Amino acid sequence: MNYPDTIAYLFTRLPMFSRIGPAAFKKDLTNTLELCAFLGDPQKKFKTIHIAGTNGKGSVSHMLAAILQTAGYKTGLYTSPHLEDFRERIRINGEMISEKEVIDFTEKIKPQIETIEPSFFEITVAMAFDHFARHQVDIAVIEVGLGGRLDSTNVITPEISVITQIGYDHMNMLGDSLEQIATEKAGIIKPSIPVVIGEKQSELLPLFKKIADERDAPLYLATENFLVSDHAWSGHELMIEIESHHETDHQKYHLDLTGIYQIKNILPVLETCRLLREKGWRTDHLVMAKALRQVKSLTGLQGRWDIIHQHPTIILEVAHNEDGIRQMLQQLETMSYQHLHIVFGTVKDKDPEKIIHLLPHHARYYFSQAHIPRALDANELKNMAQQHGLSGHAFSNVNEALKAARENANKDDLIVVCGSIFLVAEVVS
Repeated sequence: MNYPDTIAYLFTRLPMFSRIGPAAFKKDLTNTLELCAFLGDPQKKFKTIHIAGTNGKGSVSHMLAAILQTAGYKTGLYTSPHLEDFRERIRINGEMISEKEVIDFTEKIKPQIETIEPSFFEITVAMAFDHFARHQVDIAVIEVGLGGRLDSTNVITPEISVITQIGYDHMNMLGDSLEQIATEKAGIIKPSIPVVIGEKQSELLPLFKKIADERDAPLYLATENFLVSDHAWSGHELMIEIESHHETDHQKYHLDLTGIYQIKNILPVLETCRLLREKGWRTDHLVMAKALRQVKSLTGLQGRWDIIHQHPTIILEVAHNEDGIRQMLQQLETMSYQHLHIVFGTVKDKDPEKIIHLLPHHARYYFSQAHIPRALDANELKNMAQQHGLSGHAFSNVNEALKAARENANKDDLIVVCGSIFLVAEVVS
């Protein structure tokens, strides 16, 4: 098979969450363990950092990978989903896995695919581990796909586990309370392995402490050691001033990730780097400062408050659940613009009305949908939104919606594309 044939085979032959939803989720680690055994257990041949959470885990993963890469380590990075190219999921020092390696791996693993019928995600995890082991990375940052306890990535024994913010998402699979969701995320806590909790959520901290104590895992709350004392935002950079309990001087970091929510995400990054230093890794302030200023170029991160055009300003934002949308709205409150245009789409299994009721009434809407079966029909979305006082038109293609928004906007307006990772992925910028 050539590369397009291989990708078509992986996308259509294997159950894929972005296409069919919960039916693609395998609720145990059996297939992943069997695939890894077939490959010679590559996940045991390199060091890792494991990251779970509802929001922030993608940004935290990319920031940590950028820091380790800047420190001179050969750094693997596994994330999901991808926006444009499947190979975005698997990188070493920012370089995507090659098309040939994807083809060769798929040919090698085909007998296992036919025998055990794994999910798309299980295969991509195995591909990532195999790739990192063959290229002998020093360390790999591994982002959980969904949940934690039963996620396919949860076959590693990391240097450090990290849990970012917990919120309501994927409740049909993880539970309908924050405690149930947090319990699934806490499944990545390993015996005697340090765990960093990124945000102090008072109702969840006792749960995390209980699970960590049961596993004799040292628990570190990032907000106990680091505090954001000041921040300033410009269109292309976010400056964050940090007060540390371990240092008398404040440290300033300039981030090329300009979403205001990075104020939360930087804290578990700093705490993880502090613990890595204690283990002998080179993650000092100068390395962090250099890396955080170029996370996008080092790792290829996209879709986090991405400004893709000026006059009018057009921003891509992958916020797709209640907490993510709330954080996006906080960012909007800091901005100056004349009129707000929102290109919005979502999926059927996200309880869309819980997100829609948060959206501002003063915006002009362009309802759209990604080209996946899970996408909520644009006309249905428009009708639902109208019941909540939002007005706009429906478009079957996000680029048509964005074109209409640009035609209606003046140079001082703001256009935001949001609501679904898959919608943002289809924007042709």
